Amino acid sequence: METITKSKIAEGLFLSLGLNKRESSEFVDLLFDEMKLHLSQGTQLKISAFGNFDLRNKASRPGRNPKTGEVIPVTARRVVTFKAGNKLRGSVDAYGRNSNE
Repeated sequence: METITKSKIAEGLFLSLGLNKRESSEFVDLLFDEMKLHLSQGTQLKISAFGNFDLRNKASRPGRNPKTGEVIPVTARRVVTFKAGNKLRGSVDAYGRNSNE
């Protein structure tokens, strides 16, 4: 499994678009800041041909410490969910079919 970092994304912009490294890094930071801003305001974030980021409220529930078995309450919280768009799903599916041959 490979981890894609912000610096790797900026490096890709540097190599493919010819932006300098500072501009590439600033672009990536601005993109993620904009995404965080919209999600923190409760707005669904839809990136065409990629997918949707949305917020969901999770109720409190009992949890369990796996080592001790002790019941620990998990507080209610808000989580970000992601649903892949059709084009992304199609690309992943096509890649999976091609790599299995």
